[in-house]
Amino acid sequence: MKNSKGGIYRRFFKRPIDFVLALIAIIFLSPVFIFVAILVKTKLGSPVIFKQERPGLNEEIFTMYKFRTMTDAKDEKGELLDDSIRLTKFGKLLRSTSIDELPELFNILKGDMSFVGPRPLLIRYLPYYREDERVRSNVRPGITGLAQINGRNALSWSERFKTDVEYVNNLTLLLDVKILFITLSVVFKRKNILVGSEHILKDLDVERKEESINV
Repeated sequence: MKNSKGGIYRRFFKRPIDFVLALIAIIFLSPVFIFVAILVKTKLGSPVIFKQERPGLNEEIFTMYKFRTMTDAKDEKGELLDDSIRLTKFGKLLRSTSIDELPELFNILKGDMSFVGPRPLLIRYLPYYREDERVRSNVRPGITGLAQINGRNALSWSERFKTDVEYVNNLTLLLDVKILFITLSVVFKRKNILVGSEHILKDLDVERKEESINV
């Protein structure tokens, strides 16, 4: 059952709080941004910022920002090598510590994202959402969310979506604060973080196509 307690918070306070906190974080972390940008430029090349279109609130498309984590290494034919090869140790470190996601603070400032919400997935996954799973798009996507503190990328797709829907239906200020604090603990301990070849979860479109064939 949908929890109506967070209605006022969701409509009137969540966005202003996100904006103020993102602005403070960007100012406070500006030395970190500069330091990481220099390292990324030196170790991985340009551009320093990776940009990718993702579905956001009401499935509207926006450009998400992250620090680059892979090189542009190519084979003799000039084609990019496999992701597992282009993802260096430094890139894995950025991902496992979530430092690569710091530029998403600018997405929050712009209103594309929130600190807490379902993670924005790939555009090509949209046709494969089940009807009840589309509820996740009723709120802005987040840097962290309920799924991230309950298994992160170790969860199955069904578990992720179920957790996202649970968040949307029970959104309150208290829940957001709880998720933020637990996120800090999860990131610090680097729990349930799978990167590169460690990540065995199939792409959503591949998994759902296979499911439809086996039905």
